Amino acid sequence: MLHQTIALNHDNELLGRLKNDDRFAFDVIYTKYWSKLYLAAYNILRNRQISEDIIQEIFVGLWLKRSTSRIDNLNNYLFTAVRYQVFKSIRDGKGRVDLFEQIEQLSTDCEVESILFEKEITKRLDESIALLPEKCREIFILSRKQHLSVKEIAEQLHISPKTIENQIGIALRRLRSNMGDLFFWLAILQITYFK
Repeated sequence: MLHQTIALNHDNELLGRLKNDDRFAFDVIYTKYWSKLYLAAYNILRNRQISEDIIQEIFVGLWLKRSTSRIDNLNNYLFTAVRYQVFKSIRDGKGRVDLFEQIEQLSTDCEVESILFEKEITKRLDESIALLPEKCREIFILSRKQHLSVKEIAEQLHISPKTIENQIGIALRRLRSNMGDLFFWLAILQITYFK
């Protein structure tokens, strides 16, 4: 917990300096976060160039809006920006083309088949969630189905936010392994993309 507080204070100091046009502070933020953000994008898109472009765009925006942006938590801000840009890229057809080609093959214009397809995704997701360890399952449901934030879940369950994040990561890895790539992303898009 102390490490998190130090890291947060360090980020807050960097943000303060960034607002005052401190290029060195920007370089420190860039060095600290670039590879983590890139991996977060790449793990979903599996496209090096698009992932790099997304991260560059986020950092350019951070620099250009340095004096006007109100950022409470730099880590959360940057990873939320990555998640938004990744899903925007997928929605615009720039990333995971193979995935969306598979989705198009599976879904048709027929309303009945679409309903059955959605039910199958939900069924497979529910079956995979049922296989998660109890605490992991509870945290995942609170996060993805009830749309509670990490902080809200931590307060409700009296667990540290870091533990919540770790459990969500474990749940996502297990679900992806159990469901396979295609059904996993369909399910995640279904329950979290429009939250």
